[in-house]
Amino acid sequence: MTDTFAAAPALVLDGDALDPIGGGGALVGYARVSTTGQLLDRQLLALREAACQKIFSDKKSGKNVEREELHKCLDYLRPGDTLVVPALDRLGRSLQDLIAIVAGLRKRGIGFRSLHETLDTTTPGGRLVFHVFAALAEFIRELIVDVTNEGLAAARARRQRLGRPPAMNAEQIRQARALLTRPDESVSSIARMLGVSRSTIYKYVPEIGTGRGQLDAGEA
Repeated sequence: MTDTFAAAPALVLDGDALDPIGGGGALVGYARVSTTGQLLDRQLLALREAACQKIFSDKKSGKNVEREELHKCLDYLRPGDTLVVPALDRLGRSLQDLIAIVAGLRKRGIGFRSLHETLDTTTPGGRLVFHVFAALAEFIRELIVDVTNEGLAAARARRQRLGRPPAMNAEQIRQARALLTRPDESVSSIARMLGVSRSTIYKYVPEIGTGRGQLDAGEA
């Protein structure tokens, strides 16, 4: 199966950037609704009126990677064909996903058309719009990376612990050690008192030793 869901490439405007891609082949439609309770009728009608010779459709959320009919549709397309969708949100799960799919079609010499947004990569104007989309997607990706790195750097500067907090803090460990010196206190009772599990007590207070562990084993 063609890898059409790879990450979208960085925007490069070469001399042929606005040359039309696709056209002259078959018009192939793709429709999607998010749930089985929704109807595809309006989307299918729009695709038929756009003269699509073959139509594929999914009844799954855009977040669901396993869109079987979309995969079949992409495999069916040949150079010169044009993929037609009722609207952009019917094809991609996100802007980045949409750009990745259209970029994959471009590499294969396949056009793309969205009826609602009147975008058509088989025309210079449509290609220009998608180059703008690709630039925006790349900008957003880089911005997210920059913000994330800045946040991590700030946390490290504050010596802030990253990741999940520990199951027991220093005060709980101190209390556990103090209570374990009392012969009438068991590991199980101390764990209940501190709101943790017996295994957590053994993890954070390893000096308990196997003797105390064997003594309390029958209580769990």
